[in-house]
Amino acid sequence: MNILRQSLRSSTFSRPLSRTVYIPPSQIPVQPYPKRGEPAPDTPNFYTARPAYYDQVGSLEKAIATTRTSLKNLRLLPLPDFARQSLPPLHPVWKTQAEMAAEFQDKLTSTRYRRMTKLLNQLNDYHRIAQTAGHTTLAEGIRDIIELFEAGNKEALLARGKRKKVVLDEYGRSYTVGKRKTSSARVWMIPIQEPVEDSKSPQSLLGLGNIKPRKPTVTPATILVNNIPLNEYFPIPGDRERVTRPLKAAGALGAYNIFALVRGGGTTGQSDALGVGIAKGLVAHNPALETPFRRSKLSRRDPRMVERKKTNLLKARKARTWVKR
Repeated sequence: MNILRQSLRSSTFSRPLSRTVYIPPSQIPVQPYPKRGEPAPDTPNFYTARPAYYDQVGSLEKAIATTRTSLKNLRLLPLPDFARQSLPPLHPVWKTQAEMAAEFQDKLTSTRYRRMTKLLNQLNDYHRIAQTAGHTTLAEGIRDIIELFEAGNKEALLARGKRKKVVLDEYGRSYTVGKRKTSSARVWMIPIQEPVEDSKSPQSLLGLGNIKPRKPTVTPATILVNNIPLNEYFPIPGDRERVTRPLKAAGALGAYNIFALVRGGGTTGQSDALGVGIAKGLVAHNPALETPFRRSKLSRRDPRMVERKKTNLLKARKARTWVKR
C-alpha cells in the first residue's frame, strides 16, 4: 500500500529539471548606459566662482614653471645679482584692472589683479633673460604669452614721458625752447662755419696754403638775446654765467652762433630759461652730451614757482606783527 502511494505521489508532483544553457559573451546583448543630462565641464575650474580667472592663473603658473625648467637646463638660472642688474630693461604695460575684468567677464578685485601682474612680471623677467642670452625660440614663445595681457596703447603710454627729438633743418640750425618760472626762451643755434680754403687764393699761390686760418675770437656778440648782445642784455655777471654754463660744460664756448627771443619774467628767470634752451640745442647738435647734461640737470626745467600769497598774510608766508593788546 505504501509502495503504491509513493509511486502515485512521485508521478503527480514530479517537476522537470532545468538546465542552464551556455551563451558566449560575444552574443550577449549589451545595454548602453543612459546618457547624462549635462556634458562634463571642459575645465575643473568650472566648479569655482571665477573659472576664467583661475584658468588664466593656472596657465601662467604652468608657463612660468616650464620656462624656469628650460632656463635651468640652459644654466641661466639662478642668475647672480650683478648679471641680473646688467640686463636691459623691458618696460611692460599691462592691461588695466577694468580691461582684464571685461576680458574675464567677471569682477576683478585689486588683490586678484595684483596676483596677475605679479605672475606677468615674473614671466617678463624670464623673457629678458632668454632674450639677452640669445635663445630666440624660447623668448618668442614667452613673448606670445605676454602680448595677450599687454595694453593696446602701449607705445603711446611709453612715449608719454619721452621728449621729441630735435631735428636740424636744412641749414643745420636747431630750434629749442627753455622755460623758467614765467619766462620762456626760444633759441636758434647753428655751428660756426669754418672758412673754406680756395685753391686759387693768393695764399695758395704764394705757398702759404698750409697755414690754418685763425679761429674767430670768442665775443659776447656770438649770443644775441632779442637782437641785443649778451653783455648788454644781461649786465649782471650771475645772469650771464647761467646762460654760458652749458657751453662751458660742453667745451663749446664760441663754437655756435646763438640767437634767442626771451619773453616774460625778470632777468633771473630769462637767463635760466635761455640756459635750458641752449643746453637742449647742444644735445641736438651733439647727442653724446645727453647723459652728462641730464645728470647735471642742465637740460631740465627747474619746476619751482613763486608761492602764492595767502589770505590774512602780508606775503606768501610773512605774517603781521602779533600785538598782545
